Amino acid sequence: MPRQRATFRASVGFALQGLLHVVRTQRNFRIHLAAALLAMGMGAWLHLSREAWGLLLLTIGIVLEAEVFNTAAEVLVDLASPRYHPLAKDVKDLAAGAVLLAAAIAVLIGLLLFLPPLCTRLLPLLPD
Repeated sequence: MPRQRATFRASVGFALQGLLHVVRTQRNFRIHLAAALLAMGMGAWLHLSREAWGLLLLTIGIVLEAEVFNTAAEVLVDLASPRYHPLAKDVKDLAAGAVLLAAAIAVLIGLLLFLPPLCTRLLPLLPD
């Protein structure tokens, strides 16, 4: 029997199930999510420009998406290769490396976005 094409609403439901799965099961995703909320709080406190907000949200999205793809790769590898295999390990390591790279670049972007306004706010508070 051919598989019926899912409606848009069903497709959105499946996507939300996937996001809920990654939130429930992946500690690192929750850590990245907490860091994202902290960064957005800092952005609000520092009154970032519209352009800076765009860059911040894009960066957050890339890190979170990398973590979702990493989880998908891990699940797929576990399904395809339940026993240890060096190539399965390579796939998992590569996916984790992509997350690490995205997170490291996000930290650098955060420094570029937050340090100048943070210094402007804090320097006047230092004693002469």
